[in-house]
Amino acid sequence: MKSFQQVLLFLLVLGLAALTVTAKINLAKLRQKFISATKANSTLFVRSLDYLHREPPFGEATNRYVKDDMWIEQKLDHFNESNTETWQMRYLMNDQYYQEGGPIFIFVGGEWAISAGGITRGHLVDLAAEHKGILYYTEHRYYGKSKPTNDLTIPNLKYLNAKEALADLAHFIKYQRHNTPGLANSKVIMAGGSYSASLVVWFKRLYPELLAGGFASSAPILAKIDFKEYKEVCGRAILEFGGQKCYDRVEKGVAELEAMIEQGRTAEIKAMMQLCDTFDENNDLDLWSLFSTISNLFAAIIQYQQGDDVPIICDYLLEADNDVVAIAKFFLLFVDNACIDVSYKGTLAYYIDSTYTGGANRPWFYQTCNEFGWYQTSSSRNQPFGTKFPLTLNNVLCEDVFGPEHTNSKLTAKVAQINLDFGGLTPNVTNVYQTHGSLDPWSALGHTAADGATILSSESHCSDFNSISKDDSAEVRASKEKLAELVREWLAN
Repeated sequence: MKSFQQVLLFLLVLGLAALTVTAKINLAKLRQKFISATKANSTLFVRSLDYLHREPPFGEATNRYVKDDMWIEQKLDHFNESNTETWQMRYLMNDQYYQEGGPIFIFVGGEWAISAGGITRGHLVDLAAEHKGILYYTEHRYYGKSKPTNDLTIPNLKYLNAKEALADLAHFIKYQRHNTPGLANSKVIMAGGSYSASLVVWFKRLYPELLAGGFASSAPILAKIDFKEYKEVCGRAILEFGGQKCYDRVEKGVAELEAMIEQGRTAEIKAMMQLCDTFDENNDLDLWSLFSTISNLFAAIIQYQQGDDVPIICDYLLEADNDVVAIAKFFLLFVDNACIDVSYKGTLAYYIDSTYTGGANRPWFYQTCNEFGWYQTSSSRNQPFGTKFPLTLNNVLCEDVFGPEHTNSKLTAKVAQINLDFGGLTPNVTNVYQTHGSLDPWSALGHTAADGATILSSESHCSDFNSISKDDSAEVRASKEKLAELVREWLAN
């Protein structure tokens, strides 16, 4: 009997050791994914935002049928006939399943560089195979290799807006119908995720005659400056996936950091979090940048969480000696520098660079400063990330990067115009299937079940692009099957 108990104890210890090793491997993967996907020459504040606006998770391309980069000539200004300037927009094509007369399936690019994965694997690809359709992946102007102007100076950025991007899509469809054999009368199905899902909804509103149907996963369709709900949903995700102890650890750890600053203990914070000497504890903009970065790093895990991502992070936090040490350990997880730059001055220098070397960061920030807002702030008390990343941080940054005319009052007027033009939460479109994860932070700006959207329990951002599989929850599978049936209806009518 004793030997049997010893064997059981040995197996238990062995099992716990295996779990610990697995957790460490998964933690290392999360860390490496962040480091690989962001630019090390920017501040951690910029990198945290950059990670949040990456391409949806399609996975690697799986076949050889995607052609090399393809290009289409677009007008620089679709709404000014006197401007005859043009530029080359990149797109990708997969004609593996195409038979003449088949439909057109377009995955719409957003604030990222497009890759072949978007049209070589996943549910949209399966639908194209079923209907013998051709697949395209269009790249949004000013992102990836699609560069309408020589640089990103402020005069050139005036051609960067959602309406111009939608006009690019309209021209793309007309061009392909006219120039590709067998597509003259082909119906069009569009899909998008996040901002590009918004574009699908808005395209149906502005160009209904060009689109048979659309799939919009995680579409924020309401422009809003102070997007305080984003961090509220992040808090709910920590609570659901990580539990009350994890939520409390985050909340208490951030609160203690805030208290240390009020007590004049910033030297301790700088040492504990390995902040560079460029950090000025007497500058509110630096302090706000620090706390915004902390909250964004949590959001970086939560927004695209898969499997045990959040529980892994929570286990890591709960292993720490105390609350504030836990936050510092989490913060340090995402860097491999000798010191960490979260200075406002460093962020400003990065955003002011008007070359394309910064990737999507400057153009996307321009769009938020001129169209959408969508600033994720600490305005709400119903979240665990503290009080020190107010809307003012983004207001000041907009003015400092793009000029003093970019005031909050000007943005308020522009946001109101966007919601008027695109309908806000009432876009009045048909044949667009919208889905949201219940724990997607962006869902707060999209349609609810009452509006006709499908809400996927415990899912996060853009989590439903993969092919139907045994790993799908019953809800996710049913949603994918519903989309497939809708596509059949749209193409049959």
